[in-house]
Amino acid sequence: MKFLILRFSSIGDIVLTSPVLRILHQASENHEIHFVTKAKFKEVLQHHPYVAKLHTFEKEITEIVPSLKAEKFDVVIDLHNNLRSHRLSRLLGVETHRFQKLNLQKWLKVNFKWDFLPQQHIVERYCQSLEFMNLQYDGQGLDYFHGLDAKAQMQLQAQLPPQFHAFVVGGAHYTKQIPLEVLAPLAQQSTLPIVLLGGPGDTTKAKMLLDLGQGSVMDFCGKLSLNQSAFVISQSQKVVTADTGLMHIAAAYHKPILMVWGNTIPQFGMSPLLPEAEALKVLNFEVALNCRPCSKIGFEKCPQNHFKCMYEQNVAAMIHQLNTDL
Repeated sequence: MKFLILRFSSIGDIVLTSPVLRILHQASENHEIHFVTKAKFKEVLQHHPYVAKLHTFEKEITEIVPSLKAEKFDVVIDLHNNLRSHRLSRLLGVETHRFQKLNLQKWLKVNFKWDFLPQQHIVERYCQSLEFMNLQYDGQGLDYFHGLDAKAQMQLQAQLPPQFHAFVVGGAHYTKQIPLEVLAPLAQQSTLPIVLLGGPGDTTKAKMLLDLGQGSVMDFCGKLSLNQSAFVISQSQKVVTADTGLMHIAAAYHKPILMVWGNTIPQFGMSPLLPEAEALKVLNFEVALNCRPCSKIGFEKCPQNHFKCMYEQNVAAMIHQLNTDL
């Protein structure tokens, strides 16, 4: 069969679709899997061995409808389930199976703190879209393929300490980002060197951490591609991160993760997902506040103007766990 998977954004959400690709491939190596996403996220899947062809668009799905129709797909698996993905499947006129979104349940949790959220990871809901084939989640976690060749790996490896912890400095929204006040004592009291990862917008915070780290911190923020950052994560001992795309990549490489929650909550179903036998590698840090969650995505400033969900984190416990073998 020839499948078309739809997930237009963003980095973490696309990584979370990897079990669906794996399960389809393992069901039959004769299945041909294509994937549609936005062009700016193509690097996430560029080297995925189970994706026969990656279709990307810049702004509108109409850019690629003619080429998609020419592929003559048997089934569309819609893992985005929004107006745009519904429109695309209608235009293709192909049998479509969609995952179930929890927009109402999340809205009730954010606005009224009423909890109707299922105790279920989004990956399990993604995989439910395969039930028409009697397929289900296999419990093996996520996959990621950075695609760096041996030479590129050696060149990057030469810049890294023999052992280190990776700190993800930034995030798509301010209220998901770990503040300097939390990261600084972790960097200063880590028994291993620290490698900072993030985008160009994280360089100011990274420079401050570099100055405070007294030689034990290396700054790669804004200097690496996504897949180079993924390789660095794959070589780390532990990863300190907030709710970011690199967090899901760390989970795909089965890394011990110190997961710091801000305005979002693990109950939304997008916590780090490792194989079931390795679940204890994930340590969640969150502050119990009646204002959490304040958003299912994030804000550019704390709506309550205190940002206690990050500033009141148990930093001492984090330091202990960072320096303790799991």
